[in-house]
Amino acid sequence: MAVKALNGQSVEREARPIKILQFGEGNFLRAFVDWQVDIANEMGVMDAGIAICKPRPNRSQTRGTIEILKEQDCLYHTYLEGIKDKKPMKEVRLIKSVQCAINPYEEYEAYERIILSPELEIVISNTTEAGIRYEEGDDLTACPPKSYPAKVTALLYRRFKHYGGDPTKGLCVICCELIEDNGSTLREYVLRHAAYNGLEQEFVEWVEQHCSFCDTLVDRIVPGFPNDSIGEIKEELGFDDNLVVKGELYHLWAIGGCGYEEVQRQLPLDKAGLNVLFMPSIKQFRDKKVRVLNGSHTGMVTMALMMGCESVMEAFNTPAIEKFVNDMVAEEVIPMIEGDRIELQEFASGILERFYNPYIRHMLKSISLNSLSKWEVRNYPTVKDNWFKAGRVAEHEAMTFAALLAYYSPKSGFEPDDAAEFVAYIRNNWDSEDLEGTVSKIVKESGIFTVDFSEVPGFVPTVAKYLKDIEKLGMKAALDKFLA
Repeated sequence: MAVKALNGQSVEREARPIKILQFGEGNFLRAFVDWQVDIANEMGVMDAGIAICKPRPNRSQTRGTIEILKEQDCLYHTYLEGIKDKKPMKEVRLIKSVQCAINPYEEYEAYERIILSPELEIVISNTTEAGIRYEEGDDLTACPPKSYPAKVTALLYRRFKHYGGDPTKGLCVICCELIEDNGSTLREYVLRHAAYNGLEQEFVEWVEQHCSFCDTLVDRIVPGFPNDSIGEIKEELGFDDNLVVKGELYHLWAIGGCGYEEVQRQLPLDKAGLNVLFMPSIKQFRDKKVRVLNGSHTGMVTMALMMGCESVMEAFNTPAIEKFVNDMVAEEVIPMIEGDRIELQEFASGILERFYNPYIRHMLKSISLNSLSKWEVRNYPTVKDNWFKAGRVAEHEAMTFAALLAYYSPKSGFEPDDAAEFVAYIRNNWDSEDLEGTVSKIVKESGIFTVDFSEVPGFVPTVAKYLKDIEKLGMKAALDKFLA
């Protein structure tokens, strides 16, 4: 069957005011935030268009998501599959909430029109865990600045000046990055940039009093573009959609902290029947989800890749990996999270069950993006708590860090998708004759991590011990030895 081009000529769509500026064009935000806004628009509880903004300059000259979005007039489909009430279900939706896509490094004037628009109310981001970092000296006058916190500082300052400090022109800033206190941390960095650059006290007060920075927790497994079945999916859709996003049916968005009531007013997704929860604090939600789901993903991903697995389901169909992850969650993760034990165990069981979804081919290579910063955020808190709360080294988590370093090592045969300078540092300082010294140098001197992991006594030598097994025996045999 012939498929039609997907664009504004082949699909009728309603123009909507751009109230949301979204930093991040990746699969997750398009299958999570943009999908939810589309449903809320359709149900009449919102009338909001989204402008997608590229948060980083192009890494290569190849055609990227922003370019394809432009070609398709920002139209694309979400293709969600899963098990609901023990029955297979599928939900396909044509997303019409995105109104425009911008590369601010090439279209700064268009970007500036949006950031100064009187209709703009909300800024949403997912720049990965590596995106919310304070970079001293970042030029706020650059078009745009380099780091995401500096971009937000410059954006807010431009609005403050343009509207003469009008209190009604502040913005709600919502982060989807999986760092602890994501919105609060971004707010702190914005204020640090303001202080470093000597911006007026009136601006600082405007940010503090009239801009909201919410902490959030997001949850939906999104494998992304279905390369292995795209031909059949295009025929099913009837459109030549090169931005189809595949994901699971389950979704959860917890929003809390500073100004969450204002966000609930401007982003009333809960009124559309979506699983969006507004609350004063998301700490307990975050600890459960990030440590169990995301910590399991990050903990096993390099291990599974080195054992020849390509997807999460393939990894969990490998008995040794399945046992390792389940044991790690039961013995090291769950005991360190506050809450009712039975409820936490049921939560973990439900989370890990999602790894077996036969409809979702969640590729390990995509999960491995920026694994170094992800491991610090998702796995290290469990290591720290096991020592300082229970007086023990978290052996499973130490093994995951050993596997991570082995994957980044010059001997692995893999090319990690991470900051080039981080990969180069690890490879240039690798010494197989002194693995404990290698691990110590990486965690203490590299600048890769914001915390010195050697603050946990015994962690570095334990990692080095498992790293030695991986180098000597290979990942599979080293894991078998660990489980024996």
